[in-house]
Amino acid sequence: MNHTQMNTNFLIKEQITQILDELNEIELKKVIEYVSFLKFRTRIKAISPQHDVSQLANLYAEFAEEDRNLAEEGMEEYTTGLIMEDKK
Repeated sequence: MNHTQMNTNFLIKEQITQILDELNEIELKKVIEYVSFLKFRTRIKAISPQHDVSQLANLYAEFAEEDRNLAEEGMEEYTTGLIMEDKK
């Protein structure tokens, strides 16, 4: 990577950091879901049709686990919100 590319990457990362600092919790969760999707899509494209189907199965399982973890985090907050509503 040359010096210009390093500077460009640094500037992009700085912009992303500034934007993330301004997001609320819900927006941040959407960002992480989108980033997970991008990682998944990139890895799917890297697997050629000649590769073993088990590679695809492993990839789906890996991202399914990540999705499950994100969903469980959201359910805890949802439950807390319901309890708070009931107390009103």
